[in-house]
Amino acid sequence: MGTHRNGHRKERFILSVDIGTTSIRCHVYDKEAKIRGTCTTKVSLLYPEPGRVEMDPEELWQSFVTVVKGAVQDSGFQMRQMEAIGISTQRATFTTWDRLTGRVFHNFISWQDLRAAELVKSWNQSCTMKFVHGAMKVLHLLTRQNRFLAASLVVFSTQHVSLRLAWMLCNCPELSKAVDGNNCCFGTIDTWLLYKLTKGSVHATDYSNASTTGIFDSYQMCWSSVLCSLLSLPLSILPKVQNTSHNFGSSDPSIFGVAIPIMSVMADQQAAMFGECCFDVGDVKITMGTGTFMDINTGAKPHTSIAGLYPLVGWKIGHNVVYLAEGNAADTGTAIKWAQELELFTDVCETEEMANSVKDSDGVCFVPSFSGLQAPLNDPRACASFMGLKPSTTKHHLVRAILESVAFRNKQLYDIMRRETHIPISKIRADGGVCTNDFVMQLTADLLGLKIARPSHFDMSALGAAFMAGLGVGFWNSQEELKMLLSTDHLFLPQNALQGVASHYKPILQSWERALQRSMHWYSKS
Repeated sequence: MGTHRNGHRKERFILSVDIGTTSIRCHVYDKEAKIRGTCTTKVSLLYPEPGRVEMDPEELWQSFVTVVKGAVQDSGFQMRQMEAIGISTQRATFTTWDRLTGRVFHNFISWQDLRAAELVKSWNQSCTMKFVHGAMKVLHLLTRQNRFLAASLVVFSTQHVSLRLAWMLCNCPELSKAVDGNNCCFGTIDTWLLYKLTKGSVHATDYSNASTTGIFDSYQMCWSSVLCSLLSLPLSILPKVQNTSHNFGSSDPSIFGVAIPIMSVMADQQAAMFGECCFDVGDVKITMGTGTFMDINTGAKPHTSIAGLYPLVGWKIGHNVVYLAEGNAADTGTAIKWAQELELFTDVCETEEMANSVKDSDGVCFVPSFSGLQAPLNDPRACASFMGLKPSTTKHHLVRAILESVAFRNKQLYDIMRRETHIPISKIRADGGVCTNDFVMQLTADLLGLKIARPSHFDMSALGAAFMAGLGVGFWNSQEELKMLLSTDHLFLPQNALQGVASHYKPILQSWERALQRSMHWYSKS
């Protein structure tokens, strides 16, 4: 082994890449989980038509290679000191490609894409679905197996891969031709990157990514043959599902100069959960990034939800599976960025002060629904709106209403989670860009009546993928050791008892819920 120019002969590191909705980041982590080098680039989203959101797969691949090289260069260490790589990706964004040549048939179709909204609606209202729901209810009555109850409640969503893929199969002739010739690979971002990193020799994903596609059976832990046959999705195009901590192979030496073992691929919310060390039943994390994702660890069993919480595989290490139940709100960071582009403020840092400069939002309610409303309302056709505007409304009131809407959605998701899982929750850990906003954090703590810890580590998804990869190569030895590496930047304590914040907000929350109702079913068939 060569000597590093600073004399660190044997120092080793873990590389972790996080592919989010707005950026791709790579960090070099040391044994203390400190970031020693980093590189970030923006993700270019393409909007070919209203409601369609895509990404260029080749551009994404080039960006991936660029940030890895950039982070190692930034660290001042050598590529050969990188012991393993972990990858965390946004979920349910997919493409398809030619099995032989690796040429893609279409761009990545983003999880935000609404092209299948009509298909989703017609499937959810179809006689077939009514029949499936009825049959599954009967099976549940006879067997008392939760997987049949879950199937009797299944509704499609534009955020799942299932119907977006069905739409592509009907509308992309080249793709359907490749399927007929058994020459097609399907993959979410992690699968595509594995394929590129290994020069086409690996077509795989992990359980956490597979479970977010809407075509995976989390109870049986395999692709759902029932759903695939129902939607005419060919099982032959789907990747092999592996453990989250798994040696997926090594990067081809021609890419980074050395072969680096790829030791974990992980869906971003599950990775953030792992990064927050939410290893125990009842641990909750809330990520406020482009969207909000609230996840609770439900242990060794998937949670069957009536209100639209999604049962996910958190991770699988060896024979141990950890399940999560997740609720999400799609437009958190999106709404704040939109307000910034409208020039309601120049810098996001100002929003907190603006919100605190007025005593309330002056009756203004903001509905954060640029991509529909998720659980518990589950309406993809809801619109974003301001309601209750008056001549006295200032931009401070508008900004406060936007920040309040983030905390209100947090409360909605938390209430469903508590009501449905019956798992006692004592504390929540928060991460994501929006968690740096103290106004949102404090209001959430007040409304939930719970302590919320904000970690000093930033970028939890990348940290989670690094932890998972590091455990796989013995860089770290146990989950207990990982817990020791985490530190809290700030603990937000609920102030209910002192100021009655929750009771003060009761009528405001009711008005906001009325505003949600009025924004629903806004977009008719296009």
